[in-house]
Amino acid sequence: MVHPKILEVIEYDVCTACGACASACPAGAIVVNKRAEVRDPDNLELYEKGATLNVCEGCFTCGRVCPVIDGYYDDEFANVKSFFGAKSAIVGQDGGVTSHILKELLRKGEIDCVVGISRNGVWETELVLMTKPEDVDKTTGTKYTYDSVLAALKEPFEKYDRIAVVGVPCQVHGARLISENVNDKIVLIVGLLCMESFYHETMREKIVPEIMKLNVEDVVKMDFGKGKFWNYTKDGQEHSVKIAEVAPYARNPCHHCCDYTSVFADISVGSVGTPDGWNCVFIRTEAGQKYFDKVKDTLEIMENPAPPGLDLVKKLAKMKHDNNSGHYLEVCEKFSFDECGIR
Repeated sequence: MVHPKILEVIEYDVCTACGACASACPAGAIVVNKRAEVRDPDNLELYEKGATLNVCEGCFTCGRVCPVIDGYYDDEFANVKSFFGAKSAIVGQDGGVTSHILKELLRKGEIDCVVGISRNGVWETELVLMTKPEDVDKTTGTKYTYDSVLAALKEPFEKYDRIAVVGVPCQVHGARLISENVNDKIVLIVGLLCMESFYHETMREKIVPEIMKLNVEDVVKMDFGKGKFWNYTKDGQEHSVKIAEVAPYARNPCHHCCDYTSVFADISVGSVGTPDGWNCVFIRTEAGQKYFDKVKDTLEIMENPAPPGLDLVKKLAKMKHDNNSGHYLEVCEKFSFDECGIR
């Protein structure tokens, strides 16, 4: 049997664990932990007690929804229709815009559900299916620990017709590939700006206690900004270290990612290039414009964020590309297929 291409992505430790393959696999042959795992039909141990379910059938759907195989764009800003600042009354990471958009669309009945993540008091993430506006309140704020958001799409695909997805660039990329190749029930993709993310145990056991010198249960907010990684604690104190001290502990796939602004999203939202308390917003598609227009009157808008504005976002995107493109292209050379690359 010819094996799916994602096995090479897994072998070279560049699987982003976005979960797209797990949600798209018609045989249910893929599970996602720190990386995707495929139940191999050539593994005779699976047949010790007779025929087994949930093994790869060789349809190769997984390869069509893998962001690593699909590759990256050199110019993340070519599809940007508009860039501006926005903020809401929601207490979020900064302007609370992502939560506000999703909450309003659910309240108005424009979408049926949202797939995203929440976190507990020790920064463990949990996949969440939001069907009511109040469900969004559980997910406010950025989580720098990772979970496979798209793996949670199987159930909503069966129950709902208008699904929104919120995630970081690799998850957004996977969601776009699913919507184009497998299932058209994803009607809105909201992407977050992201330089890197971390495994929960790395954050809990290494970064927070050893580098930040804090108890993870005391941390109420994490952020990257002004060249530093910030932790905010229950007592109102701010703690920071240089990003260079924590960056080496990011998940290995993050060191191969060449997407900072979620280029495959309908709407991208971040906290860069706008004043404190505001979000930067990119409208990238007609769908993004349509859905944003339904909620914009409930947001405060800053049409032209003062410098550094968009220039700072572009600077950080270039930094990520410069740091990671060589690593990614080196792995592409090892693959037996040639679809991947930067275009």
